[in-house]
Amino acid sequence: MKEITTDALIKMIEQGNAANIIDVRETDEVAEGKIPGAMNIPLGLVEFRMNELNKSKEYIIVCHSGGRSGRAVQFLESHGYSVTNMVGGMLAWTGAIE
Repeated sequence: MKEITTDALIKMIEQGNAANIIDVRETDEVAEGKIPGAMNIPLGLVEFRMNELNKSKEYIIVCHSGGRSGRAVQFLESHGYSVTNMVGGMLAWTGAIE
């Protein structure tokens, strides 16, 4: 499983590199704050909404602490998507939130 640290993702965003971020937390968790531009697809809906994703793009998967995003990464990888898990989740995030 590919992984990225929060610091590396913050640096990537600051350098203007487009990041396709998917937050797999529940909507009430996301309402408390998410990484700017992140798309919310709760973990339980990933299987039903993966058709909204493009297999030619790379996605960074985020959750609260890294567990749910890890499961989402494994699932999406098994279906041919290019995905990376953000280690530590939003607990470790020190960047901007919206």
